[in-house]
Amino acid sequence: MRIIFHIDVNSAYLSWTAVEQLKNGAGVDIRTIPAIIGGDQKSRHGIVLAKSISAKKYGIRTGEPVANAFRKCPNLKTYLPDHQMYREYSRKLMEFLRTYTTHIEQVSVDECYLDYTSIASRFSSPEEGAAYIRNYIYSHFGFTVNVGISSNKVLAKMASDFEKPNKTHTLFPDEIQKKMWPLPISSLFMAGHASVAVLQKLDIHTIGDLARMDPAILSLHLKSHGKMLWEYANGIDNSSIESEPSQAKGIGNSTTLASD
Repeated sequence: MRIIFHIDVNSAYLSWTAVEQLKNGAGVDIRTIPAIIGGDQKSRHGIVLAKSISAKKYGIRTGEPVANAFRKCPNLKTYLPDHQMYREYSRKLMEFLRTYTTHIEQVSVDECYLDYTSIASRFSSPEEGAAYIRNYIYSHFGFTVNVGISSNKVLAKMASDFEKPNKTHTLFPDEIQKKMWPLPISSLFMAGHASVAVLQKLDIHTIGDLARMDPAILSLHLKSHGKMLWEYANGIDNSSIESEPSQAKGIGNSTTLASD
């Protein structure tokens, strides 16, 4: 059986900023206090890019305006992003993972899929392999990752989003009903706000509700995206690991104006 890992850095921008600060003699690890990485409010890019667990307890969400976050937590600490530094931490992480296998698909600066099948003989179980990778990353680089384990990419991705930080979770097909179906529909990979709103009108509130739905009805309301979501809810995903980045299909560019 094919085994796929989804490896995701926990609060990447915040974690990498914290590690860099501690290297430079900081007295406080910002991962342990209410803290966020936020854009420059003066230029109107003031949204939360990453948050600590303490900040999350105040209801602060990634993507919301920094001003909102301060209303929820007045003693919040905020730090500007350093994308060059993040790319460097990302490069080190991917370089380390490629010492195990080249069958890696990097999907963003802080997450990737890894085909464990080719290195399975090195470890007694996938869980042991994941634990070794997590522990090495923490001891050598100072930040933590979650590892989701499954037989395909979408289930591995869902598994890595379970309890955080620094955890390994499995989500194999025989675990879907117990671990995934009770979750709210908004937790399903690729179920955005618009899709969730349509599904809720159809009285679909959990991933299990969606999985048991007639896919023809979903296609009627959400076209091909509805069928894809139904497949994901049932753990169906035959996509392969794309080791080499595919050519960009299109390039977008947008600008946030500094004033109305």
